[in-house]
Amino acid sequence: MRRGQDARTTILLRFCVIQSSSYLPPIIPMPEDPITVLLIDDQPMIAEAVRRMLLPEKDITFHYCNDPTQALKVAKSCQPTIILQDLVMPEMEGLVLVRFLRAQNASTKDVPLIVLSSKEEPVIKAKAFALGANDYIVKLPDKAELVARIRYHSKAYVNLLKRQEAEAILQADNFRMRKELDMLRQMQQMILPTSEELSAIEDLEIAGYMEPADEVGGDYYDVLYTDGLVTIAIGDVTGHGLESGIVMVMTQTAVRTLKEIRELDPVRFLDALNRTIYKNVQRMNSEKNLTLVILTYSEGKISISGQHEETIVVRKGGHIERVNTMNLGFPIGLDEEITDFINHTIIELNVGDGVVLYTDGIPEAYNIDKKQYGIERLCEIISHNWHRSAEEIKQAIIDDVKGFIGKQKVFDDITLVVLKQLPFEKQELFEMLDSLEEEEEVFEEEELFEEVKQNTIKRKKLGFFRK
Repeated sequence: MRRGQDARTTILLRFCVIQSSSYLPPIIPMPEDPITVLLIDDQPMIAEAVRRMLLPEKDITFHYCNDPTQALKVAKSCQPTIILQDLVMPEMEGLVLVRFLRAQNASTKDVPLIVLSSKEEPVIKAKAFALGANDYIVKLPDKAELVARIRYHSKAYVNLLKRQEAEAILQADNFRMRKELDMLRQMQQMILPTSEELSAIEDLEIAGYMEPADEVGGDYYDVLYTDGLVTIAIGDVTGHGLESGIVMVMTQTAVRTLKEIRELDPVRFLDALNRTIYKNVQRMNSEKNLTLVILTYSEGKISISGQHEETIVVRKGGHIERVNTMNLGFPIGLDEEITDFINHTIIELNVGDGVVLYTDGIPEAYNIDKKQYGIERLCEIISHNWHRSAEEIKQAIIDDVKGFIGKQKVFDDITLVVLKQLPFEKQELFEMLDSLEEEEEVFEEEELFEEVKQNTIKRKKLGFFRK
């Protein structure tokens, strides 16, 4: 049997030599990625036949391994884009080698594998395909057919490698971007007002909260305390992600700068802020803008300017007043000139009154039934909890919103600021002075009464002596 196979191989080899020297025009391949063929076969004459078939193909490099036990080592060295493998070899049964080549930890697990066999047996084919072979050829095939199959399978594998490389690059870029976004998110959290800063503010009790829906959010809030004036800002940049986060940080910096230079006029303040953000957004070639409201507080009075969500004013007993800010400003960064749209209104706060600011992530939050949280529910929670501290009110709102959302994904940033009016330091002084004045008046009245009483007694005595 072995001698018959050798004779057949010799005839095939002579046929390949004759074919390669004939006057038939060679197949001229289109420019392709280089192809590396590894043949695993114990018969050197088969290897020579295949080598001669592939020799005219300039983009194909041929490697040969006659020992199946060394196949994985040779494959690791030459990095084939396609493997041709015999099924009948003395050192190792062919299907066993297929199993080794397709092992999960093998470098060849994805390399296309064409099984070469001298037998046309469906059962053997089925077993080979079940183990991971890509193709099955009865050897030796026609040169044109062999080259075509090699090119087809090799191209698919090279495309797979390119996709894997592109995915690896994309994953690396995504990882790098996630790191950058994480840094920006940390920066956003770092520039929020601290609890120490909030507690140092006289006359007001303030609590704030911000949670982005994604790695980087577009919500912004800040509380600044300069020269006895408290400036509270809250805004919402369109969209999420890196650009929105950058615009948020730019806004925080611009607001702080304007407060540091003591710009108090709401029109000049928002006009300068808008021009700064607008020009930066234009330079970024971005379409980002934000709604923004600025509250300036001093001695029980709050000036509100800028366009944002409704400002909720809460009176001591929990009574709600909703201030529409639509006519108090214009989106920041949307247009260069907005001075004609800027206005302000003044709200007076008594002890126990306060204000709640929020972004649309709260009233527009959805639950699993696609129902919105709504401004009415927010007002009810505020009113019901208004007797509590600002921190407790804030937490009650957040707990209710998250309970409403449930397991539904949070699609928007959630930001909230609660402030309550404490007794004024000056007011306490005035009340103490008023109390002292009242005591002095009572004391003076008592002295005057005693003096009148003594004078009456003296007059009676004098009258008696006159009689």
